[in-house]
Amino acid sequence: MAGETILVVDDEQEIVQLIQLYLAREGYKVISANNGHDVFEIVKEHKPDLIILDILLPGLDGIEVCRQLRKTSNTPILFISCKSEDIDIILGLSMGGDDYMTKPFSPSQLVARVKAHLRRNSIREQHQDDPQLVKFPGLEIDLVSHIVRVNGQTISLSAKEFDLLSLMAKTPNRVYKIEHLFELIWSLDSMGDPRTLIVHISNLRKKIESNPAEPRYIITVRGVGYKFNGSAV
Repeated sequence: MAGETILVVDDEQEIVQLIQLYLAREGYKVISANNGHDVFEIVKEHKPDLIILDILLPGLDGIEVCRQLRKTSNTPILFISCKSEDIDIILGLSMGGDDYMTKPFSPSQLVARVKAHLRRNSIREQHQDDPQLVKFPGLEIDLVSHIVRVNGQTISLSAKEFDLLSLMAKTPNRVYKIEHLFELIWSLDSMGDPRTLIVHISNLRKKIESNPAEPRYIITVRGVGYKFNGSAV
């Protein structure tokens, strides 16, 4: 639904103008910042529906900006960067980023990603009133309050981590292909980067599994994808 506010954070003015041009065509309101320090006041004042965040920023880099934002906000964050190494992607997503695109990127593809994340966020908000509680031995998922408890202890998950966990836990033992998970969680198909999903699964396992190397809940089905172990004990 057009009309949402998008915050673009990048110190390259040409990039900001290009993104603004394409998003404005779709009816989005675009605001911008050219450094990390200004982001927090802008977010507080304008409450953007999605943030496009460069990693390499003057003063305070995008990774740290994301880390601080995640203390109080689940606003979707789409990282953009000229850095394409796995470690940078892992770090960005581990700090709570929802997605990652490397420069140079197709503006139309960026717009498609923005639409997908906003659509997914809207669907999540519409289902907040569904009175559901999913329970397995040692694991409890409250689909209303988005609270997850492991052995009685509340843990913190990013929005995408929660979406992945709740989707698979609601359909235990169903095997999901990687491309299907992209479609369901990111509302993306061929645009998805497999590393994004792999990092989110890895982060999720670190938070809910007693031994992430030998997971009891989220099982890898080699050559296919992942499933939630409905007989986890």
